[in-house]
Amino acid sequence: MINSQNIMETINMIEKEKLDIRTITMGISLLDCCSSDGKKSRTKIYDKITRLAENLVNVGDMIETEYGIPIINKRISITPIAHIAQSCGDHDYVEFAKTLDQAAKAVGINFIGGFSALVQKGYTKGDKILIDSIPEALATTERVCSSVNIGCTKSGINMDAVRDMGEIIKRTAYLTRDQDSLGCAKLVVFANAVEDNPFMAGAFHGVGEGECVINVGVSGPGVIKSSIENLKGESFDVIAEAIKKTAFKITRIGQLVANEASTRLGVPFGIVDLSLAPTPAVGDSVARILEEMGLESCGCHGTTAALALLNDAVKKGGVMASSHVGGLSGAFIPVSEDEGMINAIKAGSLNLEKLEAMTCVCSVGLDMIAIPGDTPASTISGIIADEAAIGVVNNKTTAVRIIPVHGKVLGDEAVFGGLLGRAPIMAVSKFSSADFINRGGRIPAPIHSFKN
Repeated sequence: MINSQNIMETINMIEKEKLDIRTITMGISLLDCCSSDGKKSRTKIYDKITRLAENLVNVGDMIETEYGIPIINKRISITPIAHIAQSCGDHDYVEFAKTLDQAAKAVGINFIGGFSALVQKGYTKGDKILIDSIPEALATTERVCSSVNIGCTKSGINMDAVRDMGEIIKRTAYLTRDQDSLGCAKLVVFANAVEDNPFMAGAFHGVGEGECVINVGVSGPGVIKSSIENLKGESFDVIAEAIKKTAFKITRIGQLVANEASTRLGVPFGIVDLSLAPTPAVGDSVARILEEMGLESCGCHGTTAALALLNDAVKKGGVMASSHVGGLSGAFIPVSEDEGMINAIKAGSLNLEKLEAMTCVCSVGLDMIAIPGDTPASTISGIIADEAAIGVVNNKTTAVRIIPVHGKVLGDEAVFGGLLGRAPIMAVSKFSSADFINRGGRIPAPIHSFKN
């Protein structure tokens, strides 16, 4: 039976608490687009993407209009291009990125993810070419996103790749220096990357996925915050229960949209990602949820515990509401994309070290963090290595999306615009990691029968 109170509650979530479906992402396998001729391969890629995603935006818009649920992004993830392009003899893959950009514009989506390589255990020739192509690829395209997986729990951390990614991030920052080094906002370095993540910039369609699937990412920090606003003084048991119930409702909406999109596009449903994804808008912040639990400012002592409770309760509540969940599910803590995080940094309560601690319990890692443009590549690699170690040892996904903003220093602010927001430049350690990073090789996989 339809309950009018539930209807009003949903309307209130959408109108006042900024509930939205953050993205419908179509995952497309390009494994059949390999060719010894790069041009032929790119033609196959363009034709397949534009054929399968021809109606993606229209269907998303129709669902939004009919159900009144805002659907912010329609996106595409593809098989990591390093797997596809290495069949040809090309010496760089920038043209592949341009083809993806053209296909994205042709079907009207805002981002396409999968200019990616998986090098957790070592490089192939194609992986190396792709990684070397990333700076120019991101500087010469508008909608292409890139990711590199440099470690996993079963194989350890590829420290050659960690060293190289520090250099790649610096080059990307320089080539996009006229836009506050925006290219780095489209580049993620992962450990334990998942293959069905619908969120950019790290989305790609793994080789274990089907031919074409629909994945949906839900959001809703504002709704969660609202659900605990009237619980001042209550115990954490009550807080956790309230978050679980709200996460269930949010995910139910995601499941509805996923089913509709899947049916109308004739594409199998993949997963719902149960993430709280913030935006720079006031009232859509993960940091403000943590403060609502009783913290004076996000970043003060207790923040990691509060985030752990939030992340766990979101997963527990959401998992009952969908037949298939996956992706990165949990709470994102991107700095530039979260109004509360930005304010916490300006207030001095949140710094890079505390953010790193928080990534032990959040769903991703150090995300959308702006640092001084003169930061050495080895320092960036050190940050990546630390974050990868947290992921590899604790058997969870972690990532680094960091932006050394060319020409800017501590006290300045980088402005990326739109959902990418703005970020104060944060301090990094003044001490060198160069000798550590330059060792290269591989940090062995951790032992898991000896845990404490």
